[in-house]
Amino acid sequence: MEEEMGETPGLGRSAAPKDFHFYHMDLYDSEDRLPIFPEENTRMGREAVQAEMTNEPRGAVKGKTQRDLEEEVDEFVHLYGLEDDHELGDVFIDETMPRIEVSEYPPYVMTGIEPAKEQRDWRLSGEAAKAEDLGFGGWGSAGQCQDLREAYRYAHGRASEEYECYVIPEEEDEEEAADVFCVTCKTPIRTLEKAFDEHKEHEVTPLNKALESAKDEIHKNMFKLEKQIIEMENFASHLEEVFITVEENFGRQEKNFESHYNEILETLTQKYEEKIQALGEKKKEKLEALYGQLVTCGENLDTCKELMETIEEMCHEEKVDFIKDAVAMADRLGKFLKTETDVEISAQPDFEDQTLDFSDVEQLMGSINTIPAPSAPVINPQAPNSATGSSVRVCWSIYSDDTVESYQLSYRPVRDSSPGRDRAEFTMTVKETYCSVTNLVPNTQYEFWVTAQNRAGLSPASECAVYMTAPSPPIIKSKEIRSCEEAALICWESGNLNPVDSYTVELTPAEMPEASGVTESVVGIPTCECLVQLQPWQSYVISVRALNVGGPSARSEPATVHTTGSYFPLNEHTCHPWLTVSEDGLTVVRSARKAPTKEPLPSDTRFSRCVAVMGNLIPVRGRHYWEAEVDECLDYTVGVAFDDVPKQEDLGANRLSWCMRHTFASARHKYEFLHNKTTPDIRITVSPRKIGILLDYENSKLSFFNVDISQHLYTFSCQLRQFVHPCFSLEKPGCLKIHNGISMPKHVTFY
Repeated sequence: MEEEMGETPGLGRSAAPKDFHFYHMDLYDSEDRLPIFPEENTRMGREAVQAEMTNEPRGAVKGKTQRDLEEEVDEFVHLYGLEDDHELGDVFIDETMPRIEVSEYPPYVMTGIEPAKEQRDWRLSGEAAKAEDLGFGGWGSAGQCQDLREAYRYAHGRASEEYECYVIPEEEDEEEAADVFCVTCKTPIRTLEKAFDEHKEHEVTPLNKALESAKDEIHKNMFKLEKQIIEMENFASHLEEVFITVEENFGRQEKNFESHYNEILETLTQKYEEKIQALGEKKKEKLEALYGQLVTCGENLDTCKELMETIEEMCHEEKVDFIKDAVAMADRLGKFLKTETDVEISAQPDFEDQTLDFSDVEQLMGSINTIPAPSAPVINPQAPNSATGSSVRVCWSIYSDDTVESYQLSYRPVRDSSPGRDRAEFTMTVKETYCSVTNLVPNTQYEFWVTAQNRAGLSPASECAVYMTAPSPPIIKSKEIRSCEEAALICWESGNLNPVDSYTVELTPAEMPEASGVTESVVGIPTCECLVQLQPWQSYVISVRALNVGGPSARSEPATVHTTGSYFPLNEHTCHPWLTVSEDGLTVVRSARKAPTKEPLPSDTRFSRCVAVMGNLIPVRGRHYWEAEVDECLDYTVGVAFDDVPKQEDLGANRLSWCMRHTFASARHKYEFLHNKTTPDIRITVSPRKIGILLDYENSKLSFFNVDISQHLYTFSCQLRQFVHPCFSLEKPGCLKIHNGISMPKHVTFY
């Protein structure tokens, strides 16, 4: 044994499982692997000792150990979901990476060897050779397990931030979850804290109830926020439209000023050029006139100087020559002196004041503040959903070059008025290119036209456009609502004089908060009646809207519908005159006073011979159940009949009705189940006070039950080619009460 133990290192190296490799995956924290390897090593050690005791070959033990170890690794790979991680496998599985082979011998078998060296035998190469210096040994103690965890992390590769997200955190100690809510402290607590902690005197509520209350409060606040957001969006839209209108008006004014300014500059430039040209011509004319005078004066001076010189020369001549020349000179001087010399300046040197005419410029300057009258606006057609029951939003547009200070919007209702009868017109002044007109009549057409005005005057009127207000809310007929477990038939009145386009039915579960809004809508309903499919065992709040081109009306007053069972009222239009139906439509009474001897006239809708009344059952093929509460001594008939059953015959006397009839005479009760004047021979020993009636369209059956003792009385097999209605008859004075809208008892479901 000692020799074998002494050979353990050599054997471990030679017998290391070469096909079992550890690759770097760094997906687990070292703490997660702590409790795993000691169990594996213990199992491996037990197998080695068992092999020695049973003298099994070490190779067999080695092969078995290797297979078990590989199976363990496969289990852990499958446990942590790594078998599908192909990317990690492609990255980390590399045949060139150093292998770390683990000996199959556990540390406690190697007793004669140094623990740090002999308890494991690593075959090292490359980077794995450095792992031995890091102390990756020891599988038994806690320190050895820590070394093994580090060796596992090292053997599975280098640390990578890319895969840190796969590290599985350590499990924390689970604490008991809170199950109640402390209203005083506004915090969830455990029931144990309520009994012994500081919450003992505080008010608490179940956690689910507190959660629902918080959700309801949040829904209500969200509803308020949504409403405020809508109001702010509408206000922002209004501001945006005002902004655009102001910008357009000032833009047109700016273009107008620029046009007038350029025109004034052109006029001034033209006048400047004209005045400069006129001054130049005047200057040339004056200078030419002065120059002509100057030349003439020069010529006259030369002539005078010549005469003076000639006269001086004559004075020095002989008398005879002087006399001869003097006569000629005198004639010449006489002629010269007789010639008038212009000594007045023809062109004065003073600058003449040039008058500048700026009247046209002044006119242009004045035209800056004088704008032309605007053109006729263009009124827009009515936009969808632009109206309410009492208001409508009207929009129009103008030409881009027009400057408008205000608009005059006029309207009047569109009616077929008689000739000569004027329709009232209304006018209002607005600044924007839109207006919300209020105080109107619902579901009524109005024609609108608009004019624009500024300081220059009023524009022509636009073409007329017809707008329509939204309808009035419909009025639900709560007393005529019929329902079953799968559907409800809703009836309403239009509430409008004029026809509407369609109706919309809106459904809201009754248990949901008001802020949650409508959960389902049925649109495009052409008439004042709608069959709505619903979920069983629920309560719904139902409202109706009317629609036309102007938009939807406000919601009608809501009505509540329950789908716990078939619910129907009695139809007073089929009621015999001797019967009286209660206000809720669920009780029929025949008074004890003497009935009139004269029978009512025959009618197709009202019973005339049989003192009966029909109920309006919802037209849904399925199972319907209701109950009739009667007096033991009352003569009555209950059952079903087609809508066209003859009203002059008794119930059960034809093929169109199936019923149960009770007559009381001489302290004896007689029960008949009638159809086409035939009845089976059935004896009923316990007189029912409450009769259950099950109408099954799917199986074409009509069953009667004694509700008090859950007893089945009789079942008709009837061919129901169309819908039938419940019918009730009183042959003597008394009262019959109907219980409907109730769930089917368990004993009824078997039939």
